[in-house]
Amino acid sequence: MKIIESVPSSKVVLKLDFLKPFEGHNTAEFTMEPQGSSTKVTWAMFGPNRFMGKVMSVMIDCDKMVGNDFEVGLANLKTISEKP
Repeated sequence: MKIIESVPSSKVVLKLDFLKPFEGHNTAEFTMEPQGSSTKVTWAMFGPNRFMGKVMSVMIDCDKMVGNDFEVGLANLKTISEKP
């Protein structure tokens, strides 16, 4: 994982290189948007969807598989960012 772009209070972009369970090269992006007294955080991941990924997406609900990790990660971010 490598930070490839950072815009204070607005965006962080990461390059992710996976080797297991199969090779993959993706980009993760966190965007922050002020919304009144809070901040809306969006966590997205982009990358090529090759043959193996397409096969897995038919057999496995990828949102269900990684959704909990996204929720835990965002909850951790909230806890850390709200510390005095």
